[in-house]
Amino acid sequence: MEIDIQTWAKVAAYTGAGIAMGCGAVGAAIGEGYTAAQANFAISRNPEASGDIFKSMLVGQAIAESASIFALVIAMILLFSNFSGATTIAISTFLAAGLCMGLGAIGSGVGSGFPAGAACVGMARQPAMSGRLTTNMLIGSAVCQTPAIFALVTSFILLFTNFSDRPLSPTWAAIIGAGLASGLGAVGSGLGGGLVAETSCEGSARHPDTAPASTNLMLLGQAVTQTTAIYGLLISFILMFKQFPASDSLAPAMALLSAGLCMGIGAIGPGIGEGFTARSAVQYISRNPRAVAELTRTMLVGQAVAESTGIYALVISLVLIFVI
Repeated sequence: MEIDIQTWAKVAAYTGAGIAMGCGAVGAAIGEGYTAAQANFAISRNPEASGDIFKSMLVGQAIAESASIFALVIAMILLFSNFSGATTIAISTFLAAGLCMGLGAIGSGVGSGFPAGAACVGMARQPAMSGRLTTNMLIGSAVCQTPAIFALVTSFILLFTNFSDRPLSPTWAAIIGAGLASGLGAVGSGLGGGLVAETSCEGSARHPDTAPASTNLMLLGQAVTQTTAIYGLLISFILMFKQFPASDSLAPAMALLSAGLCMGIGAIGPGIGEGFTARSAVQYISRNPRAVAELTRTMLVGQAVAESTGIYALVISLVLIFVI
């Protein structure tokens, strides 16, 4: 049977859709399950607060679900695209879009479950703080979704940008690299941001007087954890929008693909590590409010050191794109 471009485009689109929804379901399901588990624990401690806990659980699960909804949107677009005018380069864009969104949804889905679960437990401990805990959970969970939104934006650009006027090689590798950079780069930031938000909810319930300081430090810590996802987005944009000269050699293509892999994988560890650092700072503010300044300074220095490894990955990715 003769295989034409349209057939290969369908194969890539269907594969990308499966990857997007398959991987996209992983993080959200774990985050939602963790939230429900913590809600059960909270209700067992304080059955009288079960109404507020149950509502908080549903709201938290809805936010965690959003990452998988992003994946569903990309999967549906891939499944029902018009393949009649597909070009050879479309094979790469369809596959890259699915990889990007599927991988990008994992960290945000899991991370959003952490503050939702902590808010449920906090309501059992401090029913009077239900409103404050819900607000804190919503803010923290929303920040966790930003890496998935980066992946969604990258996937949309891949799907709706016309790359047909560019040479097949090495453009195909740049496109795949862009999807990997943004998708993998979102994993660590989503998880790290969730760790910080979880402890902020716990601290606000244990010591309500420290809730404002805890929330402020949570947002600062989460902002730093998002930076490596931004590096991934930056490399993705360069790979998608920079014009690369045609080449029959495999080396330039591998350099561009490696740039995306380098930044994507290199962003995972810093995002999680910075989350651990900020999580500890937020936790101990609730125990010793007088040490806010010292804890903030230590957190930022510690996060900066962890960030350095992500910067190394960024530098190597840029060298692979512009020098090699």
